[in-house]
Parts: sequence; C-alpha cells; structure tokens
Amino acid sequence: MKQLLICLLVILPSSLCAQLLDPITWTSDFTTEGETATLTLTAKIDDGWHLYATELPAELVDGPDPTSISFSYLKGLELLGELTPSEAPIKVFDSVYDSELMFWEHQITLTQQFTITDENYALAGTIDFMACNDQNCIPPSSFDFKYGDVEEEAAVMTASVGTFDPTSHQWWQPVINESEATDIESASLWSIFLWGFIGGLIALLTPCVWPMIPLTVSFFLKKNSSRAKSVREACIYGASIIVIYLLLGLVVTMIFGASKLNDLSTNAVFNLIFFALLVVFAVSFFGAFDIKLPSRWSNSIDSKAENATGLLSIFFMAFTLALVSFSCTGPIIGTLLVEAATMGNYIGPAVGMGAFALALAIPFALFAMFPSMLKEMPRSGGWLNSVKVILGFLELALSLKFLSVADLAYGWHILDREVFIALWVIIFALLGFYLLGKINFPHDTPSQSTGVGRFFMALISLSFSVYLLPGLWGAPLKAVSAFVPPLFTQDFNLYTQGEFRTFHDYDEGMRYAAENNMPVLMDFSGYGCVNCRKMEGAVFDTDEISALLGENFIVIELMVDDKQPLAVPFTVEENGKQVAITTVGEKWSFLQRYKFAANSQPYYMVLNNNGDALSGSYSYDEDIPKFKKFLTDALEAYQQ
Repeated sequence: MKQLLICLLVILPSSLCAQLLDPITWTSDFTTEGETATLTLTAKIDDGWHLYATELPAELVDGPDPTSISFSYLKGLELLGELTPSEAPIKVFDSVYDSELMFWEHQITLTQQFTITDENYALAGTIDFMACNDQNCIPPSSFDFKYGDVEEEAAVMTASVGTFDPTSHQWWQPVINESEATDIESASLWSIFLWGFIGGLIALLTPCVWPMIPLTVSFFLKKNSSRAKSVREACIYGASIIVIYLLLGLVVTMIFGASKLNDLSTNAVFNLIFFALLVVFAVSFFGAFDIKLPSRWSNSIDSKAENATGLLSIFFMAFTLALVSFSCTGPIIGTLLVEAATMGNYIGPAVGMGAFALALAIPFALFAMFPSMLKEMPRSGGWLNSVKVILGFLELALSLKFLSVADLAYGWHILDREVFIALWVIIFALLGFYLLGKINFPHDTPSQSTGVGRFFMALISLSFSVYLLPGLWGAPLKAVSAFVPPLFTQDFNLYTQGEFRTFHDYDEGMRYAAENNMPVLMDFSGYGCVNCRKMEGAVFDTDEISALLGENFIVIELMVDDKQPLAVPFTVEENGKQVAITTVGEKWSFLQRYKFAANSQPYYMVLNNNGDALSGSYSYDEDIPKFKKFLTDALEAYQQ
C-alpha cells in the first residue's frame, strides 16, 4: 500500500529489535534394508526463509555457503553415492552477486546411502547449512547426528585447544539496552491499519465508487423507514461493507496462504504480472478503454437487492458496491494484501482489509443515515475523470517499482537506478502539465482556467520531478530511497563514497575507539548476506552517511561466515554444551549471540567505550533518514 501513495512521500518507519532466529529445524533418521543403510535428514524451513542448496555456482565468490555433509566417524559403513535431495532447488538470479543462486523453501529431505560392511556399524557427522530471508541471514550453522556406538573421542570433528570465558574480557559483557523496541508486531499492525485506511479513502474518490453514493441514498430513501430504523439499517450497511471486504481479504489469503503472499511480494514473475496489470489499468484510466466486470453480474446483484427484504437487501446492496467498484479498488486491494502478508500470518491481511473497508464504509453509512448530505456533495463530472487520470499517472509510476524488483531478480539491468529515476521525472512532470491543462486525454472536460487546487497539485508534482533530477547523478534522494533501485545499480555516480575507519577485529577496534574517544558502530555482516551488500550500497555509500561515520564513529565490521581458521581454537559453554570455535566467523557469530542475543545479519548497534549500548539495534532497512537518526541519536547519547 505504501507504493500507491508515492506522491505523498511518506515512509512509515518500523521498529526493529534483536532476536535469536532459528528458521531451520532438522530431524534425522537411519534405516537399514538388507546390506544397504539410508541416512535421512529432513529440514523444515520457516515461511519466508530459504535454505541454500548443496551446489552453488563455481564462479560465486564470497557468496552464501552451500549445504554440505561431513562424517567424523564411520564404522562398518561405506558411502554409496552422494547426498541426494528429494527435489530440485529453486533457481533465482541474484544481481548483487551477479550469479544464479539455488535454494529450497518450506521443506527438503536429503538422503545418503551406505553399504553395510559390518553388522556393528556406527556413524557420526554434521550437516552444515546457511539460510536467509528477505531481511536477514543467519550465520553458517550445523546440525549433528549420531547412530550406533560411536566413540566419543572419534566423534569430535576438530580438537579444540583451551577454553574461552567471555566474562573475563573487557568488552564482551552482554549489553543492557533500555531503548530497544519491544512491540514490533503492534507497531507493524498499526502501520498496516494506517495504510489500509488511507487506501480506503483513496478508493472512495475513484470513478467506480463515487457514483455509488447517489445509488445508495436512493436505495435507502425508498425504504421510508423511521429515523431510528434508518440509523440502524445504515449501521448494518456499513458493517456489511466491512464484513464483505474482510472476508474477501481472508479468502484470498487462505487460498494463496499468508506466507505465499509474502513470497509473492519478492517473486519476479508475480512482479512482472503486477507491472503489466498496473500499466493496463493506467492506460484504461487515461481513457483508451474501459475495464468493467460483466454488467450481468452487477445487474443481477442489484436486482436481488431491490427484490430482497430486510437485512438481506442491505447485504446485497453492500455486495453491489464491492462488485461494481472492483475495477478501481482491485489494484489497491491486491497491493494492500501483499504488503500486509509480510507479517507471515492472517492477522496482517485481516487488519489491512478491515481498515480499508472501514474507510470505505463510514461515508456510505453516513449518507445512508442522512440522505440530505448528498446535496452538499459535488456531482460526477469532469472533475471525476481528472481524478481517474491522476490515478493513472500514479499507477504508471507504481508499476515501475514492480518491474524494478523483477529486473533486479533476473539481472536484466534494463531499469537501473538512473533509468528508473528518469522515468519518474518524466511521469511526474507530465502529471504537473496535465493538472495545468497543458495535456488533455479523451473524456476530459475542456477548461478555460486552472483552479487553485489543481495549481497547487501541479506545483507539488513538478517540484517532486525537479527534486528527483540530482538522483540521475547519484544523489541519495533520501525521501524516496525505499522506492528507487539501490545505488549499486547506478552506472554514473558523481557522489563518491566517503571514507571511514573500519576494523575487522572486535577487541582491536574497541581498543582504538577507547584510545581516540569515539563511539563504535557494530556491523555484523557476512560474505553471503545479500541484504548486507544492499545496505552498504544504498546507505553506507551515500555521502551523508559515510561522512557522518567518518567524522564521528569507528566501524567494526565482523563477518560471521569467515572461514579463516583461528590461530588458537577454543571452546565455550553455550546452552549447557561445550561448543568448539575453530574459525574467525564462528568467533564473531558467538560474540553476536552472547553479547547481543541476536544471530541475524545485517545487524547494527552503537556502543560506548565500555561496550555498553547507546542505541537500539538496526537491521535491513534502506531508509537513509531513519539510519541517520539511528546514528545521530546514539552520538548524542555518547556525547552526554
């Protein structure tokens, strides 16, 4: 729904907080049949997440880790074939790595067969894996399995040397962060409610919905009810509108599934279809042709409303409104449902559609309750066609956002950042000229003068077009950074990246920051973290953020999937178990879990020179003003 309101230039921030994520659940089984044994490993993958396949392109450098299996102990068994998945992985081109990535979603079963050479067989091993969703990645993780009488000393894959006590290290103590956001879901629901309500108000002004107002008044005037009964029936009418749209949203969500709708929001094919759909609607709104549902549908429902009595007639009237208005409300509803489904459950779509229907129902209920209010309303005419054309321009601008998602997914590079911005400059400039009467479309009413309202709308549109122009040369355009493609797709960029001091060792960076009296920006990242690269390109590489970091912060960037072996491996106690830490990435991953109670990347937090938190955590969000506020608030806290 946010995209539909591009002209408002409002980006609603969402709260982010630390959490330990465990999106992959493994189970194992071991069976025998004759002289053959089979090890079965099944991964259940949380909705919205994906598990990388066992094979990734050879040319992929510093990318995500593939799923792999290793055996630390085999007795009486010989490997028979290779690890085999139950289904082929999904293949998606990733523009960040300029390569094709393969992964599984929902569930996958991997099998490994053995030839039994001794009836006293035993085995132990580990499956290593990595998973991501559209916002975060978890560091490389592992699942251990063991069957038979395994000698404990043989089951240890890597001998660890020494132990590590984080409590004895100066900057490793867990953070005490009172400013951390604690009610993410509530904030997200309010955001969805707000956009749904605004969408309903916009739908009210569409040429499909507005003419239904006099039809509604006429219907209720014919009933000749008493004042008390009229009020009651008007309330029932408004409630019927809410119920119909709410059921519509829930039915669509149940058919596709909340998680599937969430997946669709980033699915390249879906975005291409939605792009084409919005272009068709825009062309229709410009007057090339009309999109209408079969008239017999609305006529049939309308006749049922006329012939029915009591509550049933009111319900049919509400259903007529929903059916007749669908050609205008369809794009709004579809976008809203996909946006609301990002919560991964049915609550988001229900709240979004409820808010949409509420905004639509309140005016109709009032007109049904007080028919005399219709006299104060402007009649349908040329102004309504102008609203239709304005919506056409906005839908054309919105369609580019969906095309951009597909373009990034397939790596076509036909809609890089400067091309996208150039098209927006032209679209909003043409909208401004249309509002000034310099451009006319079919069905427009000729006008000799420009009204004050149209003049100010034209001023806003043309000003927005001029605001976009510096983006052609790499300006951050922070007001629309969430809509335009990321900066790394920009071919021509005069805004060069600033410099800031970065450390890749936690203790070394903290020591330097303390000696120089500067706060620290913790940056937990990963070579295989796609959104980490996006944050670097779209946020860190802007002059505004890089200058702020360079002048005021020490950045400690820690790669949790760094495979470089530690000079001295060690063990730590975690969740009652001894865990071997053998690589640099494992060390930084443990630091993130122990100190910040989080394990997803990207993950940012600002610390003082004692290792205490100065801010809440920040995750993947390319909203530059929001990230700047995250830094400046922490800087003010440090200076105080």
